[in-house]
Amino acid sequence: WAGLSLTPSPCSGVGLALCQRLLEEDGRIHLCIACRNVQKSEATRDLILATHPAAQVSTVEMDLGSLASILRAARELRCRFQRLDFVFLNAGIMPNPHVNFKALWHGLLTGKLLHMLTTAEGIMTQTDRLNGDGLQEVFATNLFGHFVLVRQLQSLLCGNEKPSRLIWTSSSNARESAFSLSDYQHARGQESYSSSKYATDLTSVVLNRKFNTQGLYSSVVCPGLVMTNMTYRILPIFLWKLLMPIMLLIRFFAKTYTLTPYNGAEAHVWLFKQKPECLDALVKYHSCTSGLGRCYVEPRKMDVDEDTAEKFYQKLLELEEQTLEKYHDLLD
Repeated sequence: WAGLSLTPSPCSGVGLALCQRLLEEDGRIHLCIACRNVQKSEATRDLILATHPAAQVSTVEMDLGSLASILRAARELRCRFQRLDFVFLNAGIMPNPHVNFKALWHGLLTGKLLHMLTTAEGIMTQTDRLNGDGLQEVFATNLFGHFVLVRQLQSLLCGNEKPSRLIWTSSSNARESAFSLSDYQHARGQESYSSSKYATDLTSVVLNRKFNTQGLYSSVVCPGLVMTNMTYRILPIFLWKLLMPIMLLIRFFAKTYTLTPYNGAEAHVWLFKQKPECLDALVKYHSCTSGLGRCYVEPRKMDVDEDTAEKFYQKLLELEEQTLEKYHDLLD
């Protein structure tokens, strides 16, 4: 097996837990860690080798928010590998998150608080900005960068003896109400993270329609609420520590409160062991944890319109053509 795991900061969080758990499942896998920070990816490699000294672990520098970086990394991967069996598309950012405490209070009064706490609907906003390629940063990093990478790695993913797999990390915060085809980069809204994750769901649906016949299958997972560096930026760490006993209690009612990176990677690892032909392309696989700490996976139908998905895919192809024009020297 040859597997590629993408994560912006793999020294902690779901990225590291996923790498460790994959090697526990199959020590023969060649694991390649893609990260924008070389030092962090090397540190992750050392951590993994400390517990799995016989493992094959390599790294590649890649910033999902930079098209030039993606194209250079893809070229390097095409030189290194003849095929990729799995690509875990796990990188994501949520810049400048803000909690709407007024909305939380309203949720408490209207009986919608548990729903809001499990989906962040109506209580989380972000401030986005343009990146160096002139794209909205959250859209570029969370979705478009992955899309361009998959397109660049198509020769390693399609037409192999065994099926190849794309496993996207989405979110329970992926909502149709935050997404618009006319503003798919979410330049005019304040829920860019939710929009990018809904766009992820749409993209996965279309990729299955386009590439299943070529042996490439796409799945979407939700890791649940996991305490990672991204989460800790929403509220001060000391406040999270005060809230932890309450969160453990909420887990008896909200099974997506996975809390630990190990638990959050449950759906990723479960999909690693499944036959892709038997999976439903319109289902999102949620990592869940019971109140007593038992991990399991719950499939849930995605709220996606397949016609919208097809139209969005065409917009992605058009944007790819426009944005890659200036990088012809990095294209084969």
